[in-house]
Amino acid sequence: MHHVEVFLLLAGAVLVAAACRRRGLPSPLVIVAISLVVSLVPGVPRYEINSEILLEFVLPPLLYSAALASSYRDFRAQLSSITRLGVGLVLLSALAVALVFWALEPAVSFAVALVLGAVVAPPDAVAAAAVGRRLGLPRRVMTLLSGESLINDATSLTLYKVALIGAATGAWAFGGAVGTFAVAVVAGVGVGLAIGWVVHAIRVRLDDPVVASAIGLLTPFGAYWAAEAVHGSGVLAVVAAGLYLGHTSPRAGYATRLFEEPIWSTLDILLESFTFALIGIQLPWIIRDLVASDQGLGHAVTVSLAVLAVAVLVRPLYVFGTAWFDNLRLRGSHRPERDALTVRESAVVSWAGMRGVVTLAAAAGIPATIDGGPFPDRATIQLAAYTVAIGTLLGQSLTLPWVIRRLGVGSDDEAASDATQEAATRIATADAVQQVLESKRGELAKVVGQPAADEAIDALSARWRGRAAAAAVMLDPENAPDLLPDDVDARESARGLGPVGKARDGRLPGAAEGRRTQRFRREIIAAQREVLMQRRDSGELDETVMRRMMRELDLEDESLSSSWLERVRD
Repeated sequence: MHHVEVFLLLAGAVLVAAACRRRGLPSPLVIVAISLVVSLVPGVPRYEINSEILLEFVLPPLLYSAALASSYRDFRAQLSSITRLGVGLVLLSALAVALVFWALEPAVSFAVALVLGAVVAPPDAVAAAAVGRRLGLPRRVMTLLSGESLINDATSLTLYKVALIGAATGAWAFGGAVGTFAVAVVAGVGVGLAIGWVVHAIRVRLDDPVVASAIGLLTPFGAYWAAEAVHGSGVLAVVAAGLYLGHTSPRAGYATRLFEEPIWSTLDILLESFTFALIGIQLPWIIRDLVASDQGLGHAVTVSLAVLAVAVLVRPLYVFGTAWFDNLRLRGSHRPERDALTVRESAVVSWAGMRGVVTLAAAAGIPATIDGGPFPDRATIQLAAYTVAIGTLLGQSLTLPWVIRRLGVGSDDEAASDATQEAATRIATADAVQQVLESKRGELAKVVGQPAADEAIDALSARWRGRAAAAAVMLDPENAPDLLPDDVDARESARGLGPVGKARDGRLPGAAEGRRTQRFRREIIAAQREVLMQRRDSGELDETVMRRMMRELDLEDESLSSSWLERVRD
């Protein structure tokens, strides 16, 4: 492909994605549909992208970005369900598709049929997550969908490699496949955690957010290639590194977090838009290949539709048939009983099986020749893979919002729980600020005298407690009065009032202003951050709520760095 043609495809896909975001439409679905139409225009070139580019340069950053945004605690809490879908469902889907394809194409070996099964087995949560966020799916459902997409790629790609070896050699060894998978998991996770630890150690010592962000951009590629070099799963290495660095990101500098978020959001929209555009624009060429081959278009279409039906039907049967597995507690899983999926939530999960980048890359990567001859039914296998990808995107993406609304699956209770958690945390952060203020009483007394210091500290303390109490009452008016200190009146706090004294504006008087005040405010911010992390780690504060509150503190820290005082050196 000429680089200008690739650029035009990418630019067009991003423009469509921008229009979809503006109008609240599912961009993957619209991009695929429009690219299909564009591919039929005379003169549009054939887009052939090396599968290694997709697997090594597109997949790692997408997975890494998703892992960074995921909650490690929620991932552990849903480990049983995630493993059930990310491993068990992928293997069953691949086997079911392989058996159907083998029955319809008896001339090919089972290993060749399993190649197709591995290609179409892993769902991509991008489209489902976009719909779920827009319609307010419960967090446990979103965690399950994103967690599944983080590990199912490793399962399918490992099975894909094993199946290709079997197709090339004509031998099938179940024990060897299990061993290969075990090595891929252990080596992949180990390499990913090691790289995550090194990157975290570097970034907490860096005072340059630009360099720290650049290192972050290199991390998914380094993790992927390092794991693949030792026969591990590059996908699991990227996921492990992303989960570790996402969990430890509050320990890094605030500027790094503020820099990285828009960078990864921008990269996500570029890569996702390009991938879905590629899915749509390549389909007509695969059909032309079939017409030119001796495999027969009519038969290939019949096989493809049968594979699509199997891929769609296996998921709900498996989700409901293995629901009992969620009652087990895998090592590392800490999910409380109340977080188990309801029947309605399971129905939503069972219908969120859209395929994406891995199916596209693996289908494109099927070798043209094998063992000195053409790969058996390669064009038919590729058509079946693209039919599953496009069929699930168009069919399930269109109907998933209706399914969610029809079943009445929402997150109202979750929003109330978040408000209660945030209210309690606001009170806890005020207590931490109180400790910082008390530690400064003696230091301030040396500058302005003990009476003035006492007045300032007491006024600031009252001000902070009043702010926290007012926020708590606004967030959770029913429970907030039980959280408030005895000397803070809930009704006054709700009006933003309270005993704030002469320092009501929160500034230290006289000589304590300027740089001393700035350093003081930074210590207060640091104390609040520590409270957020402690409550997150203890399970008292959900990761999503913590990150929202952490961003408030980061922006406050950024405002201090942007102050004119930072440009004036002593």
